[in-house]
Amino acid sequence: MKRIAPIALALLAAAGLAFALAWPRAELLPASSPAAYAVTPENIARGAYLAKAGDCMACHTARGGPEYAGGRPIDTPFGRLVAPNITPDHANGIGDWSADDFWNALHNGIARDGRLLYPAFPYTNYTRVTRDDADALYAFLRSLPAQATPRSPHALRFPYNQQIALAAWRLLYFKPAVFSAADGHNAAWNRGAYLVEGLGHCNACHGGRDSLGASGHALNGGMIPMIGWYAPSLTSDAEAGLGSWEPGHIAQLLKTGISPRATVFGPMAEVVQRSLQYLNDDDAAAMASYLKSLPATPAEAPEAITGPQVEQVIAHGKKLYETHCADCHGGDGRGLPPHYPPLAGNRALTMESAVNPIRIVLNGGFAPGTMANPRPYGMPPYGHVLDDDEVAAVVTYVRNSWGNKAPPVTHHDVNRYRSVPLE
Repeated sequence: MKRIAPIALALLAAAGLAFALAWPRAELLPASSPAAYAVTPENIARGAYLAKAGDCMACHTARGGPEYAGGRPIDTPFGRLVAPNITPDHANGIGDWSADDFWNALHNGIARDGRLLYPAFPYTNYTRVTRDDADALYAFLRSLPAQATPRSPHALRFPYNQQIALAAWRLLYFKPAVFSAADGHNAAWNRGAYLVEGLGHCNACHGGRDSLGASGHALNGGMIPMIGWYAPSLTSDAEAGLGSWEPGHIAQLLKTGISPRATVFGPMAEVVQRSLQYLNDDDAAAMASYLKSLPATPAEAPEAITGPQVEQVIAHGKKLYETHCADCHGGDGRGLPPHYPPLAGNRALTMESAVNPIRIVLNGGFAPGTMANPRPYGMPPYGHVLDDDEVAAVVTYVRNSWGNKAPPVTHHDVNRYRSVPLE
């Protein structure tokens, strides 16, 4: 028998230690009473509202499938995960789960059978959810029609498919902690913090992720893995920092997808359509209050790069803009907000990463249909009209006109995202 190398032994020992340390890191906060998770009209209504606020359906409902019956694939850099059935089916869903089991999954990231859950299920945020809210969510899910949709297995690569590796990840990045109100802030601010940091799991996209898939809590922006969109920083004024926004405009953007300052597109449009539009006005205002108060992250806007070749690209882009874009966005780039967003001074255009404007030109930009904006204006796709050089030229032009300054875009940048799936 070959002797195992000392480094392999050390790795196994470290993994085993991590597994032993991380596995028992669970805490159980008892329900306030059995009435808290009883399937009553009041609990169902409250739980349904919380499920919308947490956008649970987005992952747990497959395209065209029964609500909350799972089956939606979630591609990650480590392989494919498949969201589980969370209807009260006994064989395939959570029909055999108790309220304590459900709390354990949300708060500790541990399934009923003791398996550690993958953090694509954002228990790193949901751990902040109160026990009463978790119980209301449980009551709502128990009220749904049971769906017999079977669970599909994950398809993760080794070693990410090992519970030992997941335990090591948890040791580094996860600590259960229920949200507690911060001193020195009013009730609205704390409610906003609870929704943003907990149930709304905003940092899952806007916090960026490191090479091991861990997301920070600074909301400082980052690429969303696998889908090719950039979630801008909510703290940097070089990106989407909200310090200069009026709170009412922030709340309006969250609930309707449009505001005088911006319009949401891409993945954020789905979040607004499926989740945020259903917030009551107080909760939308609370989130706005919290987001506006976030400490600003010092950041310098990227500088434009000039030269004869760039000037030639900009001149070409100007002609394309006048042909395809000026009718809506105006020759001065001011647009007609909220329906036609302004391009002048639009930080979504001048971020260092140009992926979002590239994808909007290629695939179109569509604000979500919401109760307050049921017939949103949209921008048609130009990927079939403009080639890579032309898209690069028009994006470079709008990134360097009307006071905007940003590095030019190349046809290689465009080609990288031309074939990326829309979700």
